[in-house]
Amino acid sequence: MGSNSVIVMLIGLAAGIISGMGIGGGAILIPALVLFVKPEQHVVQGVNLLFFIPTAIVALAIHIRHKNVDFKVGVPILIFGLGGAVIGSKIAMSIDGGVLRKIFGVFLLAMGLYEIFGKKSTKKSREVKKSVK
Repeated sequence: MGSNSVIVMLIGLAAGIISGMGIGGGAILIPALVLFVKPEQHVVQGVNLLFFIPTAIVALAIHIRHKNVDFKVGVPILIFGLGGAVIGSKIAMSIDGGVLRKIFGVFLLAMGLYEIFGKKSTKKSREVKKSVK
């Protein structure tokens, strides 16, 4: 087993943990593959989609068991998300890999900045912080 295989397995493990937490394994998987494995961007996006299906099924089953899924919200999102996936896939296939990589990087940067600066603490998160202290 080559060092590249070990790197791929570690990337999969880290992305799986993040995915299981509901954070989005692609946020780890895509940049890690780009940095350490260096496939073409469209291949990275395809691997991410392949990775997503089984990890999402496992995480979803656990979240359903713990009653953490609101089907009234989730089903309409799922239905319209399928249409969005068709549109987004066609758009991605028409974009150069380098441009696609930059778009994804800007997206991650924007989401990171939003998480750092854009959210106000909710009552529930303040209560959790107090109980941890």
